[in-house]
Amino acid sequence: MLSIDVIIHLRVNECIAHYEGQYDNVRTRSVDGRWVVFPAQALRRVVGEEGVHGIFRLTFTEQGRFHDIVPLNRR
Repeated sequence: MLSIDVIIHLRVNECIAHYEGQYDNVRTRSVDGRWVVFPAQALRRVVGEEGVHGIFRLTFTEQGRFHDIVPLNRR
């Protein structure tokens, strides 16, 4: 599996917009500065009462398809 660590800071209302399907994808920066795009539905696995804040590891298949999101640290 391929992986990349990303920084995500989304307030609750931004998460709700993703959850309601207003957005198909999330675009964020990796810890090394690259732009990363992944499916918005992945946020459902990590959203908390205050939204999504912290560093997360995204894993992708060899074909580049999203596989998983795991928190590395949360604020």
